[in-house]
Amino acid sequence: MTSGRRKLFTYGTMIFGFGLAGYLLYVGLSQFTFEEIVQSVRAIPAWNMTLALIYCALSYLCLTGFDWTGVRYVKNDLAYPKIALASFVALGLGQSIGLAGLSSGAIRYRYYAHWGMSTEDVAKIVLLSGVTVGLGLLVLGGIVMVLNPQDTAEILRIAPSAVLILGAAFLLAAAGYVALAAFLRTPLNIKSWSFQMPRARIAMAQIVIGTANFALVSACLMELMQATENVSYLKAATAFVLGNIAILVTHAPGGLGVLEVTVRSVMGDQASIGALVAFRVIYFFIPFFIALPVSLISEAVFRARKARRSGEAGHGDRDVTPAVRAPSI
Repeated sequence: MTSGRRKLFTYGTMIFGFGLAGYLLYVGLSQFTFEEIVQSVRAIPAWNMTLALIYCALSYLCLTGFDWTGVRYVKNDLAYPKIALASFVALGLGQSIGLAGLSSGAIRYRYYAHWGMSTEDVAKIVLLSGVTVGLGLLVLGGIVMVLNPQDTAEILRIAPSAVLILGAAFLLAAAGYVALAAFLRTPLNIKSWSFQMPRARIAMAQIVIGTANFALVSACLMELMQATENVSYLKAATAFVLGNIAILVTHAPGGLGVLEVTVRSVMGDQASIGALVAFRVIYFFIPFFIALPVSLISEAVFRARKARRSGEAGHGDRDVTPAVRAPSI
């Protein structure tokens, strides 16, 4: 794909995503008045809101593990605090902006390049983070489909037995990934695409961290819905997994509208509008508005350090210039 076509595809996907998000958001919210939405949010007890915030924070902690596995995959010993900073800013902004792989990838590049990594290494980190996302969805999706096939069967309109087979296939695919990581040392080639498998230890870490992340986000969603209904964790996790699959298909920015419609389709009236709005604020808006000033401060620090290094280099050049002696008379 040429550069021009790639840009056209990217912008077209963004326009489609924003348009779809706006339409779905209108469909989802048009049946409620502003006062009803505010009252529904206020009906959530402080304890449930606090637990949801804790689960959200733990999820973003897991997300730093996505980058940690990627950095170790490229055999770099960058310190964890720096990895955590790059991960939080990239995903705190990227998940709300949309096309997270592209937007967060560009932000990651800014940080990791400043710390001496090559463009190739950053691309590998972004790729492995994407694989971790897929593995997390595969494993959690497989678990909820095996343990709770009925809800998935209703939303997908297929037989529960087919859901069980699909769930088992998801889990087997994740196990196959670990097996390839353990035994395949040559690059995995699929047509023109080549991928060097990580070590088995990193592959296992990807599965554990990726699954834990989505499990924590599902717990965050469940706590908010528990405020008005007795919602089981498995059903909340089913709704969240299906919502994320829909987000990946539609590319809606931050899953705006898509997540809400999918969760409402699975949960029905158990998913109050207040719970969905609170979840959007807690998981997307709050991290975004924390990551934004952090990114601006980081950028200012990077620029100041670059200017200082340039000044020191220029001063050093002047110091080493040999002095010209005046001729003796």
